[in-house]
Amino acid sequence: MPHLTPLLLFKNLSDETRLLIVLLLREAPELCVCELCSMLNLPQPKISRHLAMLRESGILLDRRAGKWIHYRLSHNLPMWAGNIIEQAYLSEEPRIKMIHSGQSTDATTMQHLCS
Repeated sequence: MPHLTPLLLFKNLSDETRLLIVLLLREAPELCVCELCSMLNLPQPKISRHLAMLRESGILLDRRAGKWIHYRLSHNLPMWAGNIIEQAYLSEEPRIKMIHSGQSTDATTMQHLCS
């Protein structure tokens, strides 16, 4: 796992899908791939590719439970990185809660979230 630098964190969070995944995992302690696919209305290969990038950067951790793989934010994130994620979450908390609850997965809401 590479050392998480500001550049690496911001490169990962600059992608809309990866940012949404991180913010959803801030909302929920742990989510499986199928839950993220449903919330974001995206295909499993696309979600899995983004999850792999976040895991390889040390932002996420995973665990296997049978055939399911569950993801969560790493507890080993540097404090500065956790603070950035927390501030991003707080600025978008109502929308993240809507997406997490399944009330909104349309493209307009997702686009507005990251604009």
